[in-house]
Amino acid sequence: MGPWSRVRVAKCQMLVTCFFILLLGLSVATMVTLTYFGAHFAVIRRASLEKNPYQAVHQWAFSAGLSLVGLLTLGAVLSAAGTVREAQGLMAGGFLCFSLAFCAQVQLVFWRLHNPTQVEDAMLDTYDLVYEQAMKGTSHVGRQELAAIQDTFLCCGKRSPFSRLGSTEADLCQGQEAAREDCLQGIRSFLRIHQQVASSLTSIGLALTVSALLLSSFLWFAIRSGCSLDRKGQYTLAPRSPGQKSGCAQRVPC
Repeated sequence: MGPWSRVRVAKCQMLVTCFFILLLGLSVATMVTLTYFGAHFAVIRRASLEKNPYQAVHQWAFSAGLSLVGLLTLGAVLSAAGTVREAQGLMAGGFLCFSLAFCAQVQLVFWRLHNPTQVEDAMLDTYDLVYEQAMKGTSHVGRQELAAIQDTFLCCGKRSPFSRLGSTEADLCQGQEAAREDCLQGIRSFLRIHQQVASSLTSIGLALTVSALLLSSFLWFAIRSGCSLDRKGQYTLAPRSPGQKSGCAQRVPC
């Protein structure tokens, strides 16, 4: 395979990779939107506590997700435009965006490995505070918030050996609500599914980002050296032979 053929294959691969990265960005944006506006996360975030342990984690996750979506989308658009127009500046911009996106995803993986239960602990701590506030009867709003959480997660109460709130808990789950699962287990089950989806998107994102980095760097050097689809080579006038009336153009491949 000649140099021009390799460049052509790389361009096709780059365009396909950019398309899949755009799809990935759309998927991440959907997940970020559901995380911020979804009922399960919003009902925990809106708990009127003096200090909500989950609110800071929620805001950080939302900001990080939006930043990643922006980097992936911008990198894909710049790289696709640079591939079609054969522009070094656009290709360099796409490479920079993919580099930042790769670093962000590596940092996310590192954080998940060292703090695998941080989000879960924050949500469970928030639920515990709302639960204790409602059971102690300090405010009517607390019982309403607890009921909203339990209706959202389709759970009721909690079975904890450390509970010291007495018989008041027995009045919380009556009738059909008594058949619901423990809220601590319900929140864990919901987060487990959510984290599995996030881990899958992160793995796909790392693979696509690495591929885009390699292709964009290769195409940047190819464009810089003058190899392209439109210009298959440089043309120079050959010296006129005795039997010719004028010089002829000869192609010098790149």
